[in-house]
Amino acid sequence: MSAAAVVGARVRVRFHGRLVGGYVLDRLAASDHEGPLLPLSATVSAEPVLLPEVAALARAVADRYAGTLADVVRLAVPPRHARVEREAVPDAAAAPDNAADNEPPPHRADQPGRWERYPHGPGFLAALAAGRPARAVWYALPGPSWADELAAAADAVLSAGKGGLVVVPDARDITRVAAALDPAVGPQRYVTLSADLGPAERYRRFLAVSRGRVRVVVGTRAAMFAPVAGLGLVAIWDDGDDVHHEPRAPYPNARDVLLLRAHLTGAAVLVGGFSPGVEAAALVESGWARPLLPDRPVLRATAPRVVASGSDAAVAHDPLARIARLPTVAWEAARAALAREAPVLVQVPRHGYQPALACAACRAAARCPTCAGPLGRAAAEGGLACLWCARPQPGWCCPQCGHERLRAQAEGERRTAEELGRAFPGHVVRTSGRDEILDSVPAGPALVVATPGAEPVADGGYGAVLLLDSWVLLGRPDLRAAEEAARRWFAAAALARPAPVGGTVVAVADAAVGPVQALIRWDPAGFARRELAERRELGFPPAVRMASVEGPPEAIAQLLDGAELPADTDILGPVPLDQRDPDAGERVLLRVRRGEGAPLAAALKSALALRSARHPSRRAGAGGPGLRVRLDPGVIG
Repeated sequence: MSAAAVVGARVRVRFHGRLVGGYVLDRLAASDHEGPLLPLSATVSAEPVLLPEVAALARAVADRYAGTLADVVRLAVPPRHARVEREAVPDAAAAPDNAADNEPPPHRADQPGRWERYPHGPGFLAALAAGRPARAVWYALPGPSWADELAAAADAVLSAGKGGLVVVPDARDITRVAAALDPAVGPQRYVTLSADLGPAERYRRFLAVSRGRVRVVVGTRAAMFAPVAGLGLVAIWDDGDDVHHEPRAPYPNARDVLLLRAHLTGAAVLVGGFSPGVEAAALVESGWARPLLPDRPVLRATAPRVVASGSDAAVAHDPLARIARLPTVAWEAARAALAREAPVLVQVPRHGYQPALACAACRAAARCPTCAGPLGRAAAEGGLACLWCARPQPGWCCPQCGHERLRAQAEGERRTAEELGRAFPGHVVRTSGRDEILDSVPAGPALVVATPGAEPVADGGYGAVLLLDSWVLLGRPDLRAAEEAARRWFAAAALARPAPVGGTVVAVADAAVGPVQALIRWDPAGFARRELAERRELGFPPAVRMASVEGPPEAIAQLLDGAELPADTDILGPVPLDQRDPDAGERVLLRVRRGEGAPLAAALKSALALRSARHPSRRAGAGGPGLRVRLDPGVIG
């Protein structure tokens, strides 16, 4: 088996009396193990699928997130597809992207998206073309050109004879970046990786990357471990999106994995978005990365005009502007855009028809007196019932004011589409949400109602963008509520036309709220710096490192008793995971200084391994049944 058992190959070994799968990490002439060694039982394939660079990255990710190497490798290497492995490999003449081509493609200076609109953009591209490890946080200008600029960065790194890796939130973003890469680098010089490709096609593209035939990869979260040869650039778009958090143990974040990878390989880094996260602002503040910001004149010519319905000027014009769901300023903006034959985007934070109700008099949320759940209309009977416990509430009255009438507290995109259809008769109304997500809409007068993240791109941009029910995003019980609201609003507003050609964004919100002020000024960098300063003062990430431990109370107590935590660890909690279910478990937050993150992860990892050794049926990576340990959790609230 010597010829087949190469480094990175899949093998079968006898472990604890069972035949299990594994990978060859290295081949040595001697071992420091004092006991007897067992031979390999079988070689599954001679294909090296776990390259040494990816194995080193997996070990670093496991250490950072208190996980096991096996759990991370399971995320990094897709399942084997034997038929795909046996397929013939194209030769160098048939595949211009083959590693046998020593001459890199020419760097074309006339390619679209050359970053001239950013003062330091051309310098960043020059650094990539020279193979230097430049690091930047990119605050992208509004509009669809961000995909062209990512393609230009990939073209520059290819001209240096290196590879590039771009991670985006979803398949729609992959399609946009791929459309920009076709003219920039050629359709044969890159691949896309996502979970919806199917096992055979996904493994085929993975092998094309691991064999060095393709040097540029664009994909979703799963592509962060793609074995790109000679990696010269790692880039992530919209780093604050929660889909970048892996839902499987050890729950790594794509942004942090790419930063670790850049540190290990010396690759350049590009963290970009219309409103990059607070963690990206911390990179800039520490000096580890430089900001890529546009000049204000360029921004004024590109960004739409943003107004808030809760401003003093709007209230003076419409006294009900602060309480109306569609105030006059939003109505007039939509009507003017439709008159100009332009589409209108309406962002609604909820899906469905009517998910929540409130008192018609005092606007207090209608809650179930038994479980405190939200009230809604029962589907079968059509009466009032609790959406949690399903108990009917025929005689409900408001406990605060005694009023008996109800109104929609926050309407979903379907109900909103119906109301807008009646308000603007004769115009097409489309919805984009959980049931169906539209990729694009044609130019022309139409109303598009979409939930956050499902907004389609309009040909030529939207004439107006209306941001309704802003309190739903801002009122989330989460540390990142304001950051998430700003990210969603900037992403929707970036789809509008520039202000010089009539593009208008109306935020139905109080103008004094921080994210609304940042949107009006179009200053995502300033908002992120302010959020970072406030979190540092309060002792929350990213100013500190934090771990979340969730599970049964006795399991949490055993884990913490067996962990040698850093001396200055703050233990916050425990608190119930669900007030309605006493069996749901508890949550404990562990907080340490930024420099103590590695000792905290090591202590939790050792405690998990000890608990797994005492109870062999429990997997150490997941902490056992019902116990979850997350470093730097995506939700803190």
